[in-house]
Amino acid sequence: MKKGILILLGIVFATGVFAQALVKSPVMSFETKSHDFGDVKQGEKVTYVFKYKNTGTDTLKIDNIVSSCGCTVPNSYEKVVAPGASGSITVEFNSAGKMGVVNKTLTILSNAVTPNADPAEYLRIRVNVIP
Repeated sequence: MKKGILILLGIVFATGVFAQALVKSPVMSFETKSHDFGDVKQGEKVTYVFKYKNTGTDTLKIDNIVSSCGCTVPNSYEKVVAPGASGSITVEFNSAGKMGVVNKTLTILSNAVTPNADPAEYLRIRVNVIP
């Protein structure tokens, strides 16, 4: 009986600690996490703005945004976003030296809580570079 009560108390305590961790946490809620530029002439530079909102209850802090290639650059973004506030990430793709379908990923490293406890958020772009 004592063992059962101790196990129950342990579960209640662990659940409370987990719930408390989620109560004060930032969450990045994107309008969209991918963008297709369609056909782009080789050598052309195109940009897209990914918009999001911090739907969490703590301040969002973006540490870094890493691109899968030097041809895809996050030009500007807010490094700190208050709860309830919105932010944006402007991405530029340079098609010089590229040809055909190109898929690139941007990895956002921040303190945001993500689905499946993934340590990062991911944005994707697709471009069809034509001559």
